[in-house]
Amino acid sequence: MKLVLASQSASRRAMLTAAGVPFEAIAAPVDESGVKAAMAGAAPRDVADTLAELKALKGSALRPEALVVGSDSIVALADARLLDKPESREQAATHLRMMSGTRVTLVSAAVVAQDGRAVWRHVAEARLHVRALSPDFIATYLDAEWPAIAGCVGCFRIEGRGVQLFERVEGDHFTILGMPLLPLLAYCRTRGVMPS
Repeated sequence: MKLVLASQSASRRAMLTAAGVPFEAIAAPVDESGVKAAMAGAAPRDVADTLAELKALKGSALRPEALVVGSDSIVALADARLLDKPESREQAATHLRMMSGTRVTLVSAAVVAQDGRAVWRHVAEARLHVRALSPDFIATYLDAEWPAIAGCVGCFRIEGRGVQLFERVEGDHFTILGMPLLPLLAYCRTRGVMPS
């Protein structure tokens, strides 16, 4: 069985590659902003799950014979407001100030589709305790990380300099990287993508 990742996310591709999973990556763009606007007030886990499913289904329309993985991550502030990917350095600084000294929830969802229908899904959450970030730290951080983090919800890559934002994390490392990898690997083994 062939596995297709309906994403151009470097982090998700790197996770599958490092795990030795044979896969192909295709683009399956979804209007994430439109979906989030339509789901205003919905639970973050429902938003992540919906976006992952839409990506999987769009990819499955292109590759119906394959197992197509759609995945998405959402970062929610303590008041349940969702953060989008920053569109500018100034917006990234605003997001970092909003996160400073708080606990944020990161939700990562993965959905597998085949023949145009969802056949498997998993949603996982992590809690990230953001330390108090000084204006000097935010400026220095963005000098080093912008624009590389422009595509990162929450303005960080935890596998790099972004780890400096946190004083504590609760949750699975792969969930924080952007995909609940261990449950996905277990499903892939049941479907013969790789040996069990």
